[in-house]
Amino acid sequence: MHIIVAGKQVETGEALKVHVTEGLNAVTRKYFDHALEAYVTFGKNRAFFSCVIDIHAGRGLSLRGEGEGPDAHRAFDVAAAHIAKRLRRYRRRMNEHSRNLADERLPATAETARQVVLAQPADVPDEPVDPAVLLDGLDNDAPAADAANGAGAADDMDGAEHGAIIAETPTEIARLTVGEAVMRLDLGQMPVMMFRNRASGQLNVVYRRPDGHVGWIDPAAA
Repeated sequence: MHIIVAGKQVETGEALKVHVTEGLNAVTRKYFDHALEAYVTFGKNRAFFSCVIDIHAGRGLSLRGEGEGPDAHRAFDVAAAHIAKRLRRYRRRMNEHSRNLADERLPATAETARQVVLAQPADVPDEPVDPAVLLDGLDNDAPAADAANGAGAADDMDGAEHGAIIAETPTEIARLTVGEAVMRLDLGQMPVMMFRNRASGQLNVVYRRPDGHVGWIDPAAA
């Protein structure tokens, strides 16, 4: 596995790199035939050190662990322990997932989508609103007006109201069961994930709710 260790205002000496390499190999070899690459980033926050581990473990499967400690070694140990705990939780499902990928005939061209990051728009001061304007919006012509305004909604994505595009990357839409999608969401600590439901063939979304539970959007069930 190719491992890159970087530090933000933190010295990453040879001893720390050896500790990281041995620790990651010990965690990943239990669950993967081979993990492709890992990025380990250390930082300093007042009296504590922080560590973020991002592992690319296979086709579309990423893992993330975060930890803090009184020194860089301890911060890494905490982050690696978080990854190991999640992997233990999904041990059986990981094995099933690996078999599905091995048995699945890959399409000639993977299904991809555009992932865009928009800059946070600047705050705009509230303007006074005439109550008569609000009342006018309740008449029967309002839907037609809304439709006319919505015609250019797609063009507004590049406008200042929504913020400028600051990053754009292609992302693969994997064909998964709902359980596999939830597993990937949790392992990668992602807020949201779109996937092609293996059972229905429909595009589905799983996401992390503010209460900590996972939400699932399935248009086929509507």
